[in-house]
Amino acid sequence: MRKLINSTYITLDGVIENPVWTMPYFDDEAGAFAGSQTDGADALLMGRATYDGMSAAWPNQDESDPSTGAAYFNNVKKYVASTTLTDPTWKNTEVLQGNLIEEVTRLKAQEGRNILQYGYGSVTAQLLQAGLFDEVRFWIHPVIEGGDSVSTPLKDVRASFELVDTKVMKSGVIIASYRPKLAQ
Repeated sequence: MRKLINSTYITLDGVIENPVWTMPYFDDEAGAFAGSQTDGADALLMGRATYDGMSAAWPNQDESDPSTGAAYFNNVKKYVASTTLTDPTWKNTEVLQGNLIEEVTRLKAQEGRNILQYGYGSVTAQLLQAGLFDEVRFWIHPVIEGGDSVSTPLKDVRASFELVDTKVMKSGVIIASYRPKLAQ
């Protein structure tokens, strides 16, 4: 069974939107960790807002430069949870039809490597509430940005996690990895 892993960039005050604030911290060390994540995943799962942002950015990146990650993002299988997207233009993208929980459960049951999800919105809230994540990774950046926090779309979601790993980078970024804590 495949694992579903969420990887989210976040500020000290919980902001996840428009992560341009990550750029000064995306050094060789962060690139290596990001590369290990994508090496372990053969599919991406995203909501409509994340799809719109990524599909506007990645096709314009140089796929011949391995440091950009563009070859991976443009060619990997992508699943989008959306009730309004009907004709995705980004290569290798499939819109999930029907019940999101059933569709993601089906994807996890297939043969393959991990399924990686970036962002933290309504799709994440539904998957979290259904207990479908195997791991969540927060890339905590040492900045305060102001604005809506990560908890905004999760106001009615309750879950407990146990810490499975931490990585402290020279830049000050901390990657905290958690897995769902089984009910006792």
